[in-house]
Amino acid sequence: MEQKKFSAETAALKLEQVKNEIAKAFIGQKHLVDNALISGVAGGHLLVEGVPGLGKTLLVRAIAKAIGGNSKRVQFTPDLMPADITGNIMLDPVSGKFVTRKGPIFANLFIADEINRAPAKTQAALFEAMQEFQVTLDGESCRLPSPFMVLATQNPFEHEGTYPLPDAQKDRFLMKLIADYPDIEEEKTMITRILTGDIGAELSIAPVNTILDTDDFTAIKNLAADSRVDPLIVDYTARITSATRKTPAVETGAGPRGTLALIRCARARALLQGRDFVLPDDIKALAVDVLAHRLTLSAESELEGVSARRIIENLLFKTEAPKGITDNAGN
Repeated sequence: MEQKKFSAETAALKLEQVKNEIAKAFIGQKHLVDNALISGVAGGHLLVEGVPGLGKTLLVRAIAKAIGGNSKRVQFTPDLMPADITGNIMLDPVSGKFVTRKGPIFANLFIADEINRAPAKTQAALFEAMQEFQVTLDGESCRLPSPFMVLATQNPFEHEGTYPLPDAQKDRFLMKLIADYPDIEEEKTMITRILTGDIGAELSIAPVNTILDTDDFTAIKNLAADSRVDPLIVDYTARITSATRKTPAVETGAGPRGTLALIRCARARALLQGRDFVLPDDIKALAVDVLAHRLTLSAESELEGVSARRIIENLLFKTEAPKGITDNAGN
């Protein structure tokens, strides 16, 4: 079957329609929705953090429905076992043969709800899936569906009943987004929808329509991956990431995976805006969400209340951006 193809303008229009559908369920926080969609188009995994009740799960479920594909959701709990996610090999009592029971991870979109409520042993079950796009069951490697994406939510790790995610796992998330409280007008809109609709006590994803199928989504991802990146943009991105490793407040800076993630996300952001080339503004707009969760702060910095997000903001201010990048970039 011939692979679908889109122009940058057509892809941007499709993605705008996806955002409009998400807005039917998740109200406000445009920055959060945009960057969540960027993470998907860039072919990476997304982590959304916020206190309970801010609609994190509603957002990822709305995204899953709008962009199509098979989605499965698992509520992470302290007693969740790795096999509950990946599946296992079991004996069929009827045939007397061992059969493979695939777990919920075998979906285009795996929703890990409150991911940091499960212990490290269970978290480790996601490592191979998130990096290699496969799961090993009883020594046999099983490929995951394509496309595959983990959409995870978590409460702040200071919150009761949570475990801090291992650094290796945090690094596998393309972006970590922070869900904040809605402003007063957005909150009034939520109340109005609940009062005027028969949707119970909470907002629903029922009004959200599916805009893309898996072929559409794959084609848009491939188009984003072809966006042009000027060598000056590459240099700028590398200088930002390198600076995180030389900052006294940081014990461990972002690695090369962070640099690559920033370029991937910048390409996706360009496509959302109908461009097939990356601008310095794309890097600036995404650096905090892409890099901050990859930093390990020094003990002194944590005691002083320094945040990783503020450190990245300061580095962006100090790092000179290239000038003169136009639509002829890369030519």
